[in-house]
Amino acid sequence: MVTDTTTESIKQAARELYRKFGYHKTSVNEIAKRAKVAKATIYKYFDSKEAILQVLLMDYIRQSVDDLIQNSATDIDEEKHLTNLIMKTSRLSYTVCNEFIGWDFIRESANAQDFLKKLSNELEELLYKSFTGVSELHINDTFPARLRFLIKSSKSIVFSFAFTSVSDSDVRKNFVSFQKEILPYLVKAALK
Repeated sequence: MVTDTTTESIKQAARELYRKFGYHKTSVNEIAKRAKVAKATIYKYFDSKEAILQVLLMDYIRQSVDDLIQNSATDIDEEKHLTNLIMKTSRLSYTVCNEFIGWDFIRESANAQDFLKKLSNELEELLYKSFTGVSELHINDTFPARLRFLIKSSKSIVFSFAFTSVSDSDVRKNFVSFQKEILPYLVKAALK
């Protein structure tokens, strides 16, 4: 029981600091101070500051994806349903980068880029498993491969925003372009 409390305290402290200052500007010492534990205690539960971020992000993403899947409207057609889920998930990806990691750090750090690639692969798997578990979607013999292509393509496009956008305005423009000009074709291809 003490372990769960300590782990949650560390995660809560890190979550607050990452959101306020960004991942790059938050130190393990600050996390320890906010969690009211010794720095060594953090390393007892997590291998690194990056490991804390990984756990926080996957908790956040899992919960958010589950909420998206459960709360999505099922009375609309399959194409709109899948489009809405991909867009909501894309916005989730943006939120993760914007609130937890920070765009500047992502653009400038090779470690952040590797971390983001690993995170995006985990997100892809989570989405695939979540989407294939939704019974409303039309599933035929080729649907799983097409769905994987849709998720992989969408994920790659959305995460590329981190490396090509200079401002939040650019990111919004990219999202609108993705939603109107690219996503409809990807969804149609997945559902054929």
